[in-house]
Amino acid sequence: MEIGIIGLGDMGKLYANKFVRAGYAVNGCDLPVKRDKLEEELSGIGINILEDGIAVSRNSDMIFYSVEAENIEKAIERYGPSTKTRAIVAGQTSVKTPEIKAFERYLPKDVNIVTCHSLHGPSVDPIGQSLVVIRHRSTDNAYKSALNTLEVLGSNIVEIPDYKEHDKITADTQAVTHIGFESMGTAWKNAGFYPWENTSYIGGIDNVKVLMALRIYGGKGHVYSGLAILNPFAREQVRQYAKSESELFKMMIKEDEIAFKERIMKATDFVFKNVDSPIFLDNNVMGEFSLGINSDNRTPNSHLSLLAMIDAWYQMRINPYNNLICQTPPFRLRLGIAEYLFRDKELLYESLQTALSDKKIRGDDLEFHSAVREWASIIERKDLVGYKQQFDETRSFFKDRIPEAMKKSTELIKRLTIGSK
Repeated sequence: MEIGIIGLGDMGKLYANKFVRAGYAVNGCDLPVKRDKLEEELSGIGINILEDGIAVSRNSDMIFYSVEAENIEKAIERYGPSTKTRAIVAGQTSVKTPEIKAFERYLPKDVNIVTCHSLHGPSVDPIGQSLVVIRHRSTDNAYKSALNTLEVLGSNIVEIPDYKEHDKITADTQAVTHIGFESMGTAWKNAGFYPWENTSYIGGIDNVKVLMALRIYGGKGHVYSGLAILNPFAREQVRQYAKSESELFKMMIKEDEIAFKERIMKATDFVFKNVDSPIFLDNNVMGEFSLGINSDNRTPNSHLSLLAMIDAWYQMRINPYNNLICQTPPFRLRLGIAEYLFRDKELLYESLQTALSDKKIRGDDLEFHSAVREWASIIERKDLVGYKQQFDETRSFFKDRIPEAMKKSTELIKRLTIGSK
């Protein structure tokens, strides 16, 4: 079998290398202006760089489209009709609805569609990570062949029968997870301070918040904009997260203790009461990964971002533990720190009391509230340009510490993953 990869960006190159090492012949392409550089970089390790996606489609038995979600339809329209008879075609986008619609529209009818989604970024080794596989249109033999090929990556394969189910889950595990961390970053940027220099954002779960926010801003804005705006199920979930945050924040301002705590307790019972396999993050490990001042100086935090997440899950009747089948490292850590907060009764009590009565943190919560509104509005308008602009402005504020945060967050993910196992 010859494997073709259309789009040799970071993820495309990662998998091209993996398949070559497994003994497959690999054909690949990217934009014409990149061909000379790619030949110099990749030809020496056995990757055959071809002129374009037409050549890749004609010569390959299993073809992966590894392009941005916003460009997937154009790529399939251009190269899909040239697909080899009875070949297997997959996409590596994180949003399957536009991808599948384009496959159905432009691929020959005799082509098998077995698409996939790697639930990690290019800086993470695929071994042991989750890899979703969706059989959309395929013979039994072609599906078996696709699974055998993907197994060489060493990932944990999760078979999902329907692309719509995939998009519903990833709306939670990715789009809403990202908006939470992105809003934290934007709030800190708008307030004009670095969280690792503020005593309200150090130690334990706050270390995770800071590292995951900076990890996301260490990625590419177009990846996150595609996840949030092109996923048809994301807007509804983002809308609910913004609504939950706003309603809780209003209760905090009014210091409506009874209604506030009753609402949080209902959400707590729904999300955590019957959990069979809790994540159990290690506080000692989380405490090691600070970017700034000593955690002994910690002051209380309302953790409004986590309270809103729990309430949003409750309002939408989403069990986040069921969505761990499509988990990403940021989602697992986001659920893990929420779980940690709600399991630690003293920390939860401190958080609720801080939310209701501590005026020192109220200004930060106002900045977070405004940031959530900004991000939710961008997604509601389907504003890809606005999303990237907001992303880049926040990224620029943290640019000097992002490399360190990427390194530490990668180590944190490894440590906590080993600990949870």
